[in-house]
Amino acid sequence: MKTVTIDQVTIGEGLPKIIVPIVGKTKEELLSEAETIQTLDCDLVEWRIDFFENVQDPQAVATLSHNLKTVLEKPLLITFRTKKEGGVCDLSDDDYFNLYKVIITEGNLDLLDIELFMPEKKVAETIDLAHRNGIKIIMCNHDFDKTPEKEEIVTRLQAMQNKGADICKIAVMPQSSSDVLTLLDATREMHEVYANVPLITMSMGALGMTSRISGQVFGSAATFGSAGTASAPGQVPVDELRKMLATLELN
Repeated sequence: MKTVTIDQVTIGEGLPKIIVPIVGKTKEELLSEAETIQTLDCDLVEWRIDFFENVQDPQAVATLSHNLKTVLEKPLLITFRTKKEGGVCDLSDDDYFNLYKVIITEGNLDLLDIELFMPEKKVAETIDLAHRNGIKIIMCNHDFDKTPEKEEIVTRLQAMQNKGADICKIAVMPQSSSDVLTLLDATREMHEVYANVPLITMSMGALGMTSRISGQVFGSAATFGSAGTASAPGQVPVDELRKMLATLELN
């Protein structure tokens, strides 16, 4: 299986890498969050730009990405999460892809999040543009209502891989402990049988929290921890998460 290396961070080998989201609304809030996160024991930072008050100004997003990278000194993932997948801002598909085009060509980032169920042609063009600019793609899907069947989870992860994702990500909501097992078993099967790129998978909420710390066992290469405001239900504070991952490390 291929790994993804950014600076000194290699996703897909060793312990799962810790990604911390920043979700500030203003430039000042975001830079303050970045100052805090710069001191934390995390591996990557995700800027959730759908929270940013000026997200509909692509140039403002691109410019601020340079400021954030300077402060963070860590690999930066930029994500616009659509409303249908749990985001906080509504953009048309055209605006979504135009925003990403400006970020790719004028911003400063290492990874870009693209949702699986976006128009296929635009997705392909965006992935190609990102790769030509040295940016890796995390392709994702989120279900905040339920956990699909194992076969469906594996099918979606395979679809991401087939579309050219460098990392495939899925997050689902459990209604029972059986749902958590479904997500973990789907991760194991994808990792062992089909994957040629790293995976990030999680079962959300308190019920699914075990999935966030057991990635090395089942094949998930990264996990999300919180530095303050969580961007999804069930995120564990970074310091606690690092200790949990180290405790569960496979020798």
